[in-house]
Amino acid sequence: MTESRRPLLIVEDDPALQKQMQWAFDKYETLVASDRETAVAQVRRFEPAVVTMDLGLPPKPDDPEEGMQLLEQIQSLAPDTKVIVLTGQNDRANALRAIALGAFDFSTKPFEPELLTWTIDRAFRVHELQEENRRLQSALQAPALSGVITRDAEMLRICRTIEKVAPTSATVLLLGESGTGKELLARALHELSPRQARKFVAINCAAIPENLLESELFGYEKGAYTGAAKQTIGKIETAHGGTLFLDEIGDLPISLQAKLLRFLQERVIERLGGRQEIPVDVRIVCATHRDLKADRGAFREDLYYRLAEIVVAIPPLRARKGDAALLAHRFARKFAAEQRGGEVTLLSEAIDAIEAHAWPGNVRELENVVKRAVIMAESSAISARDIGVTPGDQESLALNLRQVRDEAEKGAVLRVLARVNGNLSKAAELLGVSRPTLYDLMHRFGLK
Repeated sequence: MTESRRPLLIVEDDPALQKQMQWAFDKYETLVASDRETAVAQVRRFEPAVVTMDLGLPPKPDDPEEGMQLLEQIQSLAPDTKVIVLTGQNDRANALRAIALGAFDFSTKPFEPELLTWTIDRAFRVHELQEENRRLQSALQAPALSGVITRDAEMLRICRTIEKVAPTSATVLLLGESGTGKELLARALHELSPRQARKFVAINCAAIPENLLESELFGYEKGAYTGAAKQTIGKIETAHGGTLFLDEIGDLPISLQAKLLRFLQERVIERLGGRQEIPVDVRIVCATHRDLKADRGAFREDLYYRLAEIVVAIPPLRARKGDAALLAHRFARKFAAEQRGGEVTLLSEAIDAIEAHAWPGNVRELENVVKRAVIMAESSAISARDIGVTPGDQESLALNLRQVRDEAEKGAVLRVLARVNGNLSKAAELLGVSRPTLYDLMHRFGLK
């Protein structure tokens, strides 16, 4: 496609009318298709902003159903594409039905070149305005990683890794306990990628019964099994052009692992009950709390190495120094505004209880605990009793004195910074040092 001529797809089964329309609309880069299958292939390949299509297509040119099905497929594959349907002079009912299904406009046959050109130009203009609006909204939105709240060096390193990997097409495997933020980072990978304008489709492999998961992923043709009343597109095909997030990939049944491996190798799928290979361009991001390398019998080794092009191991909350208190302050402000319409204060005893707890449920557990405390507290001061958690096991101490001292100093600085919510004057006062000394300590430990 040339930059100066915008691609226009013409779906018409009459060769003479095809040539007439190509001649009439020669200011566009015209693409042609004579049937539904060819039209879908053209949409996948060129993603035209505007499509004109006759509702009567082979194998039944006198029946509008083939055109209606094509319209639905275009809406599913490229929701922003503007479709202009061409109908007979006395076929207003089908034209209105097409509009209800998502068509941009309709025109009658035989068409008037000037009037149809005006409609096509208007469709291109609306498409351009939507694209510009999307770009402006993206510029105004908060950065994709703004939802990650941390001062922990390892989590900051992971955020930098996400920023580096996001613009590539590499398959990413996110490892971490439940509640560590795997889906948050998966969405960040999508939002920071060139695919951010397309769909982010998530599916939990552990939440869907095995007998339904294959049809959910790959889709099915009409009549593929009892109850398959119509053709249905699967999650993989729905995510075409975007990102597919497979959560809890470790729970994927062994019977489906071979089929997923073939898709990753060939980048084509076959719907259940279908024989046609359908090419799909999608980026795969996976997540699991399991050790897939150790699950040799339950998880295919060849599939693991296909998925693990980039592996990101997310640390649990108990390993993130000072983050529990930092997140607690953030959640307290958020839920106080939502639930009480004011502000609350986390007392020192509440912070002590939060820092002492092991948080097996990680950030999700902490968020739920703080939300409950904000709702149930009798006053705006949240106490340890309101938090209602019990301390976990203490970590074993290191034996090297220098390491002990460094870890103790770093831990103290992190905890105090979290406790005072980043106020450096208060932090220096609590630590019993001057502000320059605090700056030196923060620089020494790589804290920002």
